[in-house]
Amino acid sequence: MPEKIQTPMEQVEQLCEELRVHYERGDESELRIAAKLMLVALNQFQQWGGQDWKSLVQEYVEIALNDPEKFERILQSNRSGLRKYK
Repeated sequence: MPEKIQTPMEQVEQLCEELRVHYERGDESELRIAAKLMLVALNQFQQWGGQDWKSLVQEYVEIALNDPEKFERILQSNRSGLRKYK
């Protein structure tokens, strides 16, 4: 049976699980992992997002804070490869 090809979101989630194993004995390991991923993501936004990178980040933060259902739809659509989340 052919191996399922993971979406980029699934690959990142798998990386999180691998990091959990690495940090399992540390305090607040999940928060440390999330912080590292956020630092990498912010760096990539800054490098690749042009002058408006901050507004792109703020848009995602606002969706996460103010519209958790839309945020969940965005996550799910990125896991499945679908792109419908309006």
